[in-house]
Amino acid sequence: MRLGIAAGVVAGCALLSALAQRRSSAASLPGVEIAAHLDAARAFNRSSALLALSVLADSGIEHYRGSFANKAMYTPLISSLLSLAAGLHGSAESDACKHPVRNVIYLSAASAGIAGTGFHLYNITKRPGGVGWHNLFYAAPIGAPMALLLSGALGAVAERLRDEPAVDPQLFGMQAGRALGLVVAIGLAGTVGEVALLHFRGAYQNPAMYAPVTAGPLACVLLTHAALAAPRARWLTRAWLRIIAALGFIGVGFHARGIARNQGGWRNWSQNILNGPPLPAPPSFSALALAGLAALRLRETER
Repeated sequence: MRLGIAAGVVAGCALLSALAQRRSSAASLPGVEIAAHLDAARAFNRSSALLALSVLADSGIEHYRGSFANKAMYTPLISSLLSLAAGLHGSAESDACKHPVRNVIYLSAASAGIAGTGFHLYNITKRPGGVGWHNLFYAAPIGAPMALLLSGALGAVAERLRDEPAVDPQLFGMQAGRALGLVVAIGLAGTVGEVALLHFRGAYQNPAMYAPVTAGPLACVLLTHAALAAPRARWLTRAWLRIIAALGFIGVGFHARGIARNQGGWRNWSQNILNGPPLPAPPSFSALALAGLAALRLRETER
């Protein structure tokens, strides 16, 4: 147990430190000045990549368990892999203009997420009993494809933000920082709903299962308030989003512990990884929290 939790903490801290060091090193280079909106766009590319990685691993495991009975089940693997590549490319790209190929990839991923939600909803409704607790628990997870939609949406927003001027950038008819904060808050709310459903299925047998469904809503409220209120330093919102980012990686350790508790533990990993808690799912919280921090930084620079 301690080993799994420690691994999650170390991985999360390592990624957050690497991202912070990357930003600071880029800003310290002589002659290099990255506009606030471009820095936010690159952060959204990174968040999109982390979400895509989570989707790639999670859908690969779940659809393998379903024996890829429908050929459409390969779609999220392809879309998330392309979205991951686009996110990594965008995070290293300092040009202040939209990349047409990345933009198409992101829009395609978002479309695949919407289509996947339709497929999963159909899978639930066609079962005996239709939309009910049993089918919501054990049929195709209704909220899972939304992570691919979020990955595509965050990336597409990043590309659109790159085309905006450095002074007073706008998105969706409002200040960019405000728009980005609201987008992330909506994504967090949907993620909390999916986690609440699956942890309810697990009967909250571990008190730690309450953490994401209690900390997540508060993060949504704080980020929404920061987006809608007058721009100023929001130390509490920033601190809470960092807690959410760490919580996502710590969740990997708890899920690894859940897999180890099944019969055979990790020695029987090929079976238990299919039946235990989804190992790649918690980092989606981290991805959205990192995007929220980027939106908050941009919001604080606005007038």
